[in-house]
Amino acid sequence: MQRVLIGIDRLSTVVGQIFAWTVVILTGVIVYDVVARRFFAAPTTWAFDTSYMLYGTLFMMAGAYALSRNGHVRGDFLYRMFNPRLQAKFDLVLYLVFFFPAIFAFMISGWHFAVQSWAQNEQSSISPNGPIIWPFKFLIPIVGLLLLLQGAVEFVRCLQCIRTGAWPQRLSDVEELDQQILAAAEAKGAEALAAEMARGGEAALVRSTNQLAASQDPSPRHPHS
Repeated sequence: MQRVLIGIDRLSTVVGQIFAWTVVILTGVIVYDVVARRFFAAPTTWAFDTSYMLYGTLFMMAGAYALSRNGHVRGDFLYRMFNPRLQAKFDLVLYLVFFFPAIFAFMISGWHFAVQSWAQNEQSSISPNGPIIWPFKFLIPIVGLLLLLQGAVEFVRCLQCIRTGAWPQRLSDVEELDQQILAAAEAKGAEALAAEMARGGEAALVRSTNQLAASQDPSPRHPHS
């Protein structure tokens, strides 16, 4: 089972990391348009349409990746004080009541929305030479499917946590520094971590967080089954 869960995590990761490069293209489009308009008095007719479609693509295609990293916004000022089993029960109810119904509605309506746009060969009405936008709208049901897969993974993890009392392992990569410090402090104790940082500075924090990540993150070459 763990092999399947980690496999879907990897799928979400690959999709998210590939489409993360759209931010580079988006930056290039905006810089080109600003330079052309500011210094050559030659504004483009396509930059606005291109920029909102690129941003929308980045935002949507990173959704499953963010969910796989437990990175979506939550009001965790109370949640973080729950024990893992209670957290899992809380998440389980939210997935059943809100997440899955919303994702199914998102996929179904998004599919009809995209098909209708394709049938009309819909073009943007914002700029004079409006590009076709139905390929962009077909991303909606695709994103819904990716979110549904990752949501199913998180649902299974909730069940596992309720049964065992501990959250199962998941893939991880980049974390905010404050999250790393909190995790290291929880694992080693705040006083022990502070003493270690006093002796070794930032390098000690990096070493501690790397050790913690290595102990928690499943190896890609030897996934748990």
